[in-house]
Amino acid sequence: MESHVLHTAALSKRYGATVALSDVSLGLAEGEVHAILGENGAGKSTLVKIMSGVVQPNSGEMTLAADTYRPQSILQARAQGVATAFQELSLIPNLTVGENLLLPRASKTAFWPESRSGILRRAAGLLSQWDISDITADAIVEDLSLAERQRIEIARALSHATRLLILDEPTAALPDPEWLFRQIKRLSSRGIAVMYISHRLGEVREICQRATVLRNGNSIDTVDLSGVDDDGIFSMMVGRSPDSAFVEPAEVPEDAQVILGVRNLNVGKVRSLDLALRAGEIVGVAALEGQGQQDLFQALGGVIKFESGEISVGGKAAELGSPRRAINAGAGIAFVPEERKTEGIFANLTAASNITLPKIDQAGQAGIVYSGLEKNFAADVVAKVALSPRYLDFKVGNLSGGNQQKVLLARALITGAKCLVLFDPARGVDVGTKQSIYAMMRDHVAAGGTVLFYSSELSELVHLSTRCLVIYDGQVVANVPRAQLTEERLLAAAHGHNQEMKIAV
Repeated sequence: MESHVLHTAALSKRYGATVALSDVSLGLAEGEVHAILGENGAGKSTLVKIMSGVVQPNSGEMTLAADTYRPQSILQARAQGVATAFQELSLIPNLTVGENLLLPRASKTAFWPESRSGILRRAAGLLSQWDISDITADAIVEDLSLAERQRIEIARALSHATRLLILDEPTAALPDPEWLFRQIKRLSSRGIAVMYISHRLGEVREICQRATVLRNGNSIDTVDLSGVDDDGIFSMMVGRSPDSAFVEPAEVPEDAQVILGVRNLNVGKVRSLDLALRAGEIVGVAALEGQGQQDLFQALGGVIKFESGEISVGGKAAELGSPRRAINAGAGIAFVPEERKTEGIFANLTAASNITLPKIDQAGQAGIVYSGLEKNFAADVVAKVALSPRYLDFKVGNLSGGNQQKVLLARALITGAKCLVLFDPARGVDVGTKQSIYAMMRDHVAAGGTVLFYSSELSELVHLSTRCLVIYDGQVVANVPRAQLTEERLLAAAHGHNQEMKIAV
């Protein structure tokens, strides 16, 4: 390897009695794309925050190009050539793309504000530089899709990285990672190091040369990826041999009860959609970005109102219109949204408070909520999502992304709803957390419930689904039975091909 761009020696970080990082040492060479692997809670996010200047280590040293490196803020890190694209997006939603790209100094001078046209012109140059042609500099960030916001977050980091680029789960919201891979190759060819954090081993193998594996806050080993297989990596991550992440779905009788029925639904991009979910079914949804799947899931979850159509839950006609009404409709619909940070969690509340929100009237007395009652009430459901009870007292904002997702799933389960509507529930979480989510889904349908889930990973849809619907241009163009499920078939239908596969829903 060439000389190290960044080197860490015995980095440690504690939060009270909790050890988040312990004696982590690693080195990133010039032009290297280096993966950081580990389960949620392994210490990856803490390592990123230390390198980015968000938090300070309790002990240990870092050097950047042989000089002492101890940034006190994100801006100090940027000034030294280290830029980060965070998994939890840091864009300001009510500002334009251009303003977000150029923050914190949108003006070139400290004495006179730059004109809006000047800001937009400079930002447009950055968008062009990083091959982004479908997003304009004057677009408001909150009007963009999650995938578009992710690209802007990454583009901003690309613009500041002159020594090291840190990417934290960068493709979790990207339907096509090839754009990102091209930019990574451009940077690495100039000698800039890239630290790449991802749970997708296929991507890691495609673009990374080496990987450092973290477990329980410790660096287990740094390995050459060409010399270790996936099972070996998984064993290092979890400290045991890998288990199968997928279990063959159970057969569902044709006469099983229809828990959720949808007739002629029109909402957003969705047109004339029919749907029937039976007890015991895990029904997957495949679709390219922006085909109407988000409108469908938000309508079923009561987040947005639909224009027309009929919905029945547990055989009873349902009027939705709010998440509470969806939960209370017939057998109940509980929705887990796409973006946990902005749409799901209440970061300053404890995990117990987040979980028990739908049943807050049962977690207190005389209008006062008691933390002890909240924890007792949440105890049963946390076991179903494999969330450690010790996290119930933690503020959700301080938990790892995987544990935050478990909190949202526990909240859905505590409602008692028979129908779970889950939008990409395993996005951006580690292998172990994915297994917990898959097990929760299987247990839910085994107990007589039903699950409708969208996933951006075709392998999840193929292995988990009893059958899979494909949505294209707001309509169901295929209903693929279990026996015919393949990634190739789903991909073809998602692109509008193979229309002959369409069968009655």
